[in-house]
Amino acid sequence: MLDTTTTAPNINGLYIDGQWLQTSRRFDDLNPSDGSVWARVPEASAYETRQAIEAAERAFPKWSGLRFQKRADYMLKIAELIEKRASDFVAAAQFEGGGWYGKGVYETKAMPEIFKAAAAVCYAPVGEVLPSLHGKVSTAVRVPMGVIGVISPWNVPGILASRPFSFTMAMGNTIVLKPSEETPYMGGLFFAEIMEEAGIPPGVFNVITCSRESVAEVGDELVDNPSVKGIAFTGSTAVGRRIAAKCGAHLKKACIELGGKDSLIVLEDADMERATSAASFGAFMHQGQVCMSVEKVLVQEKVYDTFMQGFVARASNLKAGNVAHRSNVIGPLINDRQAAKVKRQLDDARAKGAKFPLGGGVSGRFVEPTILTHVTPDMEIWRDETFGPVAVVTPFRTDAEAIAMNNDTEYGLSSGIITQDEQRAMEIAQHLETGMCHVNCSTINDEAHAPFGGAKASGLGRYGGRWSLESFSETRWITLDRGQKPFPPVF
Repeated sequence: MLDTTTTAPNINGLYIDGQWLQTSRRFDDLNPSDGSVWARVPEASAYETRQAIEAAERAFPKWSGLRFQKRADYMLKIAELIEKRASDFVAAAQFEGGGWYGKGVYETKAMPEIFKAAAAVCYAPVGEVLPSLHGKVSTAVRVPMGVIGVISPWNVPGILASRPFSFTMAMGNTIVLKPSEETPYMGGLFFAEIMEEAGIPPGVFNVITCSRESVAEVGDELVDNPSVKGIAFTGSTAVGRRIAAKCGAHLKKACIELGGKDSLIVLEDADMERATSAASFGAFMHQGQVCMSVEKVLVQEKVYDTFMQGFVARASNLKAGNVAHRSNVIGPLINDRQAAKVKRQLDDARAKGAKFPLGGGVSGRFVEPTILTHVTPDMEIWRDETFGPVAVVTPFRTDAEAIAMNNDTEYGLSSGIITQDEQRAMEIAQHLETGMCHVNCSTINDEAHAPFGGAKASGLGRYGGRWSLESFSETRWITLDRGQKPFPPVF
């Protein structure tokens, strides 16, 4: 089926203090499939960023003082409106983000769940009563921090923007969201339209957009401004390190979710249908442009040949091409830089002796679904994140060898284990240096109320449910003394 509605919605401007603000400059927002201009988007500077921060700061006292059930009502209204506007988001996912139609549908199913979970957090406990040496009523309570800056990525922008700001806003913080320059609408301005229709009070939620040329200026203002009390960042490890370092210098809270080099471990007793399906989905969903993508498949020697036969056959059925055709599951990479990076890794692997049972071709931004074998640790593709539709398959003999292979990278985001022996899987999982592990499932997993985040160079902190509450609130110790604590007589 061919989708013919490829035009962008009206871009109203930046969204600051409940108003749409035009700027003197705009930048091109491209369709990755054909390079055409999908939209013209407002270019913000440090000046507009400060305006958004000031609006959020003004809005904070009233928003944080709002009754919790009212904030929950707003979250449920947002969920309802996203469901209503699903077709608009799916079109943007295809023609702004270069994603398969089904990937856009998946995001529109997941986003409402995130806001429903955020509404539930409003009803969760916000503290505890502690024992006291002197009979005081001693409490530890969580309170919102103030203005939170959210910097969201381009690959799954609906989920990866709403997950950081939904819980954060529900608990009483105010938001300044800067989406990626690659997906400024679906990662930012779409949500501004939703917030306006939901009646979110002015200043509680603000969106600033900018081009790649202005991202350092805007990002620095958002991170360095003392009125911003915390930063939520999802993106590359290189940028995440710099942001985390800046936040550390300012003694500012940060929740940083970065890249991965995730492994799916297939044990000898694995259900091969489940194993090949988990590997195919994990490696090729959204062209492998997911932080949790399966980049390495580690297969026990006894079932290696059987797995390879099924995996190659399954991946061979995936069609690549312009996502205007819904049958094309493998769309373009987001930009030429990313395509060049993937090609460099493939060329390096080929030159050093890797084999290609499937794919390996790169044409512009389109990369064929690719499976590599005979990959060695001296190849870039073994340790460095690829972020393309590429899977390395390597045999192993023992569980200890599989664990070592999984951990042989600076990253530690997600992992998967396919086996019928759950006890064995749990023992392996305890030794994997990853923030998440999924038994008999793909590395790609996300539930709104669960703790999401990585270890090592894959990030710092956790998103989701009460873990977002921990990331973007402060703990206060408040006591009621009822005359029990004595002071020294000299005083």
